[in-house]
Amino acid sequence: MAGRSPYRLPADRLETRFGEKAPPLSKGEAVAEAARCLYCYDAPCIPACPTHIDIPTFIRKIATGNLKGSARTILESNLLGASCARVCPVEVLCEGSCVYTGWGRKPIEIGRLQRYAMDGAASVNLLRKAPSTGRSVGLVGAGPASLACAGALALLGHSPVLYEKEDLPGGLNTTGVAPYKMKGENALAEVDFIRDLGAEIRTGVEVGADVTAEDLLAAHEALFVGIGLGADSKLDVPGADGPGVVGAVEWIRRLKTDPAFSLDGIQNAAVIGGGNTALDAVQELAKLGVRSVRLVYRRRAEEMKGYRHEWSQAKQDGVSIVAEAVVTEVVRGQGASIRELKLVKARGGRPTEEPLDPLPADLVLVAVGQAKLRRFAASLPGVEVDDRGRILVDPETGATGNPRIFAGGDAVNGGKEVVNAAAEGQRAAAGIHARLESATAR
Repeated sequence: MAGRSPYRLPADRLETRFGEKAPPLSKGEAVAEAARCLYCYDAPCIPACPTHIDIPTFIRKIATGNLKGSARTILESNLLGASCARVCPVEVLCEGSCVYTGWGRKPIEIGRLQRYAMDGAASVNLLRKAPSTGRSVGLVGAGPASLACAGALALLGHSPVLYEKEDLPGGLNTTGVAPYKMKGENALAEVDFIRDLGAEIRTGVEVGADVTAEDLLAAHEALFVGIGLGADSKLDVPGADGPGVVGAVEWIRRLKTDPAFSLDGIQNAAVIGGGNTALDAVQELAKLGVRSVRLVYRRRAEEMKGYRHEWSQAKQDGVSIVAEAVVTEVVRGQGASIRELKLVKARGGRPTEEPLDPLPADLVLVAVGQAKLRRFAASLPGVEVDDRGRILVDPETGATGNPRIFAGGDAVNGGKEVVNAAAEGQRAAAGIHARLESATAR
């Protein structure tokens, strides 16, 4: 599943400096690791995967040399199996549920085995495609949820068309995944795989500006909304508006796509937040050689929402934390450059009047969440959102209040893993297919 995508990334961007967190297995390593699998009855790793891949079966096929069969087993449950093999937090999903983990032993390296199968044998020729139905489905966004939905619809014989406002498809898989987990080229290769299944992708088209939802409903028989999340939330303190204070998601996007982007002159970086985006950002800064990288978090370290294994790795990379602290001001020096952050003590996540020592910084990344695209979602006819800006759907089918509109991914779940987006996209494809079939029967 490599590299003939029509979409291109510059060769000399910062992302290319990173090594791989989990490098690929050799054939010998893969066969030896696969042989460790116990092929459990009622294997706990299967329900731990949101797409319910038959993990023991795909591993057994690696052990017996049936690499194509292994890849087919993965793809039949998860069309984004290549990216999920790289980016899934296996430590808390499949591998975290492995029976070996319960025995205090090293779990089967499921993620790396999945990558071995996908990189070595994944092909559209492994999957059976239904005859064309002549029905067209529009998809808003070309991130993981829409890609998975489009691929599943194409296999069912429909004609999916994805509308993506950016020049590069793939969503956060292309522009937001930590580069030591997956490079942009890998994400674009998977986009190409979905295209080969029969999906059409139109980039540079913003729904709501270039075309309306009504236009899409007129052009297609159903619509899937996989718009993801919006811009980084801002730091609302004096001095935060200006150079050197950047949303973490936007900063990672530039790291992965912009050849002009550099960290020249950055010695002291602070990342505000305690989620997985914040933990990705501090690791990236440290791995790129920034001398001092601090995580500023309003609660105790053990209360962070980010995964424990990610924080453990960040500490190994030299990152330290300023816990129970809230930024009250970004202090700037000559030329508007950042000099330091003023902090106060926090208790229970709330700021007090007790000052803390200023924190030297010349770069501040804000990782305190992303905006929900509430306005766009609420503009869709018949679609409702909850009080947190998430689109309301039937969890079994992805259907919204409008019988022709379905949704999935971050716009529905508020921001989960790629594998969750894949599961929701494919679930919605089944819901769309059932609706189209029932409409034909009437």
